Amino acid sequence: MTTQPPSNMPTSEDLAQIIQAYNTVTERLQKTHEQLSSEVVRLRKELASTNAQLQRSKRLAALGEMAAGIAHEIRNPLAAIHLYAGMLQDDLKRMKPQQDIATKIASAVRGLEGIVTDVLTFSREMQPDMRQCNVLELVARAVDMQKPAILQHDILVDDEAIDDELCLHVDAELMHRALTNVIRNAVEAMAGVEDATLTISARRDDDEQVIILSIRDNGAGIDGDDIDRIFNPFFTTRNTGTGLGLAIVHRIVDAHAGSILVHNDNGAVFDFVLPIKAQQTNDRQPDSEAAVSQGVLS
Repeated sequence: MTTQPPSNMPTSEDLAQIIQAYNTVTERLQKTHEQLSSEVVRLRKELASTNAQLQRSKRLAALGEMAAGIAHEIRNPLAAIHLYAGMLQDDLKRMKPQQDIATKIASAVRGLEGIVTDVLTFSREMQPDMRQCNVLELVARAVDMQKPAILQHDILVDDEAIDDELCLHVDAELMHRALTNVIRNAVEAMAGVEDATLTISARRDDDEQVIILSIRDNGAGIDGDDIDRIFNPFFTTRNTGTGLGLAIVHRIVDAHAGSILVHNDNGAVFDFVLPIKAQQTNDRQPDSEAAVSQGVLS
């Protein structure tokens, strides 16, 4: 007599299907786990970057407050020195060698006054007058300011990747200053470069609700040790200048609730990341003493 298996017992085909389904679910779970792990790593990096930018902004604001106090103290004696140097120039018209010395003093004072002006610009509280501005027009105006140097160094300007209808809510004058500064640096970095090209692009990221405006040169790029310091006040790799240009750019972008990122890619690339909707920071400067206790520079 042959014993029949109960009708509710799974067959080998049923077991094969169960195993296949189990393997499929396991694979999906593994992929999901890997994706989640990758996203966690990305978010941690993003959070660390955001916190670093926030701390840098606070330190720059605190340093700006202190620099403003110093600049105001320097400006008054500088004005007196400039006045006396001018008087000496007039009194020494018949004594050429001595007049030349007075002229050099006056010239040096004008240089110091330029530094004080940059310091005060950097430290000034920024309250952007936000208006809708066409991105292509902002870029064209900034490029036009550097047209003589661009022509001198035979630099090709490529802004074809900018949608002519793309707009930003920004303070046009402040953003013009920021763009002009970065474009000037890019032009200077390409002096003597063969097939020098200044590439400016802009794209809208609807997921992040930002517009990313990129300025790219094909110069030598930025030394790896300098990338983390180029926005620090008074840091410069040049023989001239105050080292406040990019620090001022950083303050302007901060005032628009945006961020500016830099990296090398066959040259230097500066990314302005700006909100699509009008936003601005309070740009209030934290207490100087508290900032000094934690260090004003990164």
